[in-house]
Amino acid sequence: MQVALIGIGLMGLPMAKRLCEAGLQPHVWNRTRAKAAPLAALGARVHDTVAQAVRDADIVVTMLEDGQIVESVLFAQGLAQALQPGSLLIDMSSIQPVQARSHGQRLAALGVGYLDAPVSGGTLGAEAGNLAIMAGGSAEDFERGRKVLTHFGRPTLVGPTGSGQLAKLANQMIVGVTIGVVAEALLLCAKGGADMAKVKEAVTGGFADSRILQVHGQRMIERDFAPRGRISVQLKDMRNAMATAQELGFDAPITGLLEALYASASENGLSGMDQAAFFAELARRNGMA
Repeated sequence: MQVALIGIGLMGLPMAKRLCEAGLQPHVWNRTRAKAAPLAALGARVHDTVAQAVRDADIVVTMLEDGQIVESVLFAQGLAQALQPGSLLIDMSSIQPVQARSHGQRLAALGVGYLDAPVSGGTLGAEAGNLAIMAGGSAEDFERGRKVLTHFGRPTLVGPTGSGQLAKLANQMIVGVTIGVVAEALLLCAKGGADMAKVKEAVTGGFADSRILQVHGQRMIERDFAPRGRISVQLKDMRNAMATAQELGFDAPITGLLEALYASASENGLSGMDQAAFFAELARRNGMA
């Protein structure tokens, strides 16, 4: 089985390493070749063009930043045209469901299978191989793709094409809102004179406990905002959620409020920082250092 992975960024790099560790010798490509070059020492085959990377692949995985970039790489830069009929493309990027459905239809016309399979778990999950993978597509394509997806984490087929992206939007709505309320709650306690670290310790194990509290809450306490999942990506996902809600005629007021707050954080210089840096935006609004 020949596997290609397109997009060697914060998520794509550890995912490619896992394929190398599994002995799959993946074909890899990244717009900036230097980011992919170190994978050659692990057994990956690094290519200069995306068409070269996918030409002989049975399964192609894309992990790109947004729908516009996915559209460009697939149909403007030659990926789709270079695919062999009967191959399978698994797009693990986070894009709008309507974009995923369009991509699936266009690839089907070329005789290529398609799964939209975005993930949750961030760089830590990518490194550990325990990502939550939400897949949309046919049961047949899912079974074909499972042999690759299991190297990255736990795949679940949630419905037809586009459903994986719907599940990811749900995930990001929950993540974005929860990061917001964790930041607000910790800052409220600090404003009143409590120790944020002790507050986190006190609520651990209760109904308010969550992975967001444990991971992002700790980053907030330590002021550790080095990027794992960036504010800019969270904002993109919230905007995708709002666009999809509008398409479906669904009122999402809570997500809309948080989208505006993430936009404010981005405008105030936090776009390239970790999602936990939302804490700094709320601190700024409250005149807190």
